[in-house]
Amino acid sequence: MKVIKLILVLYKVNLLSPSSIVYLLKALFHSGMNLMTLLEVAAIRYGNQIAIVDDESTITYKDLLYKSNSLANYFSSGLNLHKGKKVAILCRNHISLIQTIFAVSRVGSDIYFLNIEIGKEQLKELVKYGKYDVLVYDFEFNCLIESLDFTGVKFICNKNINHNTSTDLPRVSSGKIILQTGGTTGKPKEARHKPSLFNYLDPFIAFIQKLKVSDYQTAYIGTPIFHGYGIAVLLLFIPLGKKLVITSRFKAYEACKLIENNQVEFITVVPVMLDRMLQCNVKELSSLRCIASGGAKLNSKLVRRTLNHLGDVLYNLYGTSEAGLNIIAGPKDLQYSPNTLGRKIAGVHLKLVDRNGHNVKTGVIGEFVVRNSWSMKNKNKGWIRTGDMGYKDKNGYLFLSGRTDEMIISGGENVFPNNVEQTLYDHPQIEDAIVIGVKDKEYGQRLKAFVKTKGLTEHDIRIWLKDRIARYQMPKEIIIVNEIPYTPVGKPDKKRLIENEINRAKL
Repeated sequence: MKVIKLILVLYKVNLLSPSSIVYLLKALFHSGMNLMTLLEVAAIRYGNQIAIVDDESTITYKDLLYKSNSLANYFSSGLNLHKGKKVAILCRNHISLIQTIFAVSRVGSDIYFLNIEIGKEQLKELVKYGKYDVLVYDFEFNCLIESLDFTGVKFICNKNINHNTSTDLPRVSSGKIILQTGGTTGKPKEARHKPSLFNYLDPFIAFIQKLKVSDYQTAYIGTPIFHGYGIAVLLLFIPLGKKLVITSRFKAYEACKLIENNQVEFITVVPVMLDRMLQCNVKELSSLRCIASGGAKLNSKLVRRTLNHLGDVLYNLYGTSEAGLNIIAGPKDLQYSPNTLGRKIAGVHLKLVDRNGHNVKTGVIGEFVVRNSWSMKNKNKGWIRTGDMGYKDKNGYLFLSGRTDEMIISGGENVFPNNVEQTLYDHPQIEDAIVIGVKDKEYGQRLKAFVKTKGLTEHDIRIWLKDRIARYQMPKEIIIVNEIPYTPVGKPDKKRLIENEINRAKL
């Protein structure tokens, strides 16, 4: 019944022709319900079309399937990988990584994505307690891997494997995909997902319909595939037969050239990437028809700049590693308010609760708590507390106020740094800003702002803020800086600033 429902939905949104339905049924019967099934159907439909373009080469759908199958056979017979085995992957974006993802899924093993910016000590802890059977990595990480106390199989990702593909592997369902949540310094948590089209049908359809994905021919995955955002877009575009462009490292100047040369229509970014490309060369971005921003909050200034330079092409996606995609704001939503997250997508149950778990009223700040069929599978399909605070306005639009651990209590008032940051962005001469909480003898806690600006003084900024925020929101200090620090994945690095403040207080 589930297969029939899936086929009917995909047919309804014009993703399956009658012949494609036959191909899908054959692939399901041959391989089982795993990621390789998607690639098999795509290879039949789009065989000689280009599937992936990376820094060094291109590959067609037909060759991608052949090489992924070859690798799957090697993993099965050569490395004894099968259902229940654990494969950790430490790789940048490239074709060999994508082949590995399909191959591991084909043998039914679990995929553990590791952050390439992970610290040495943190990686040691993950390897020690993860009990991985195989560690797949790029050669550039060889010295790091060799320093680990790892007794499993080490496999360099860009090895050329020409293994016998005539052997029929057993039909198998896909293993789990495990994402590491948290930063590159704190202790990560695992977010487990079962890559089933049945569970992911609602976000799959929402992506297609709201972002008009089927209209585009070429997409650039600018974000790392080891993040939930990157892998989700990869698995969305492959069955649609689109051309995917990927790079091992993001550089704004090169990205602009790449977009122009490939006439890229769709791109995934975090806000800092978009900001740098707009500063670099707007003319080379003229082919873009959909910019999907996620992974970090959009600021109102960047929304307006994108609208002014490129038109109605920006979409804001809200999700978490644990709960997946939940909210989308399209161009019209961002015109309503450049600060909105948009509205929840179909299949999402979302409520805003106070610290005691009680629902809050419209306009009152509470924590986002969500439930859906595609949430992490190490939860009991219950409500997931996201740790994000925000509110819903009278028209049903959702807004983000900040993280639960970012809120401070200043003189008895709850204060969110994000609200002050958004006000700072509204100043035409402020380019970037981060606001954090610091200890204060009189009020308990106060805000401290770090601002990148063109010619403004601290006094100028205070005058600007005075009539726009409450008195208890006024930062105790405003520091003018040359650059705002960001993490390797494009989020403002508040942890670094907070740690610096703690160390400064100890002196």
